[in-house]
Amino acid sequence: MGISIDSFYSQPMKTIDDIIKSHLGSDGPLLPILHEVQAVFGCVDEETVRQIAHGLNLSRAEVHGVVSFYHDFKATRDPRPVVKLCRAEACQSRGQAALESVAEAASGVKVETVYCLGLCAVGPAAMLGEEVHGRLTPARFAELLEAAR
Repeated sequence: MGISIDSFYSQPMKTIDDIIKSHLGSDGPLLPILHEVQAVFGCVDEETVRQIAHGLNLSRAEVHGVVSFYHDFKATRDPRPVVKLCRAEACQSRGQAALESVAEAASGVKVETVYCLGLCAVGPAAMLGEEVHGRLTPARFAELLEAAR
């Protein structure tokens, strides 16, 4: 069961101000706000940094410092699907290097490196969207990349 198209379009679009207001009063609202903005809009650009700083009574430098510190926050929206490929030692010892060559040949997806997906016992591993995949072979990884496009 999912949301129907009609009910999706009848819901009001969230704004940056709506997101900020929904987190006001909570302890440490900056990171939850940034994560929600990234999820809803696909990026945290300079104008958004300014709005969040104003809404939380912080300097732009404080908000920008957090945005630039964490690799998950992007300044511009990238429409390509993201595949996170684990390069931790456990995955490296289980053949992760073979997956890198598949990733380099892939087009239409953005491959990012991460250093642990928590699947050390079943590596090599990758994350596509919110799903993690273990025991990847080059062929299976190529299938995941193709499905992501």
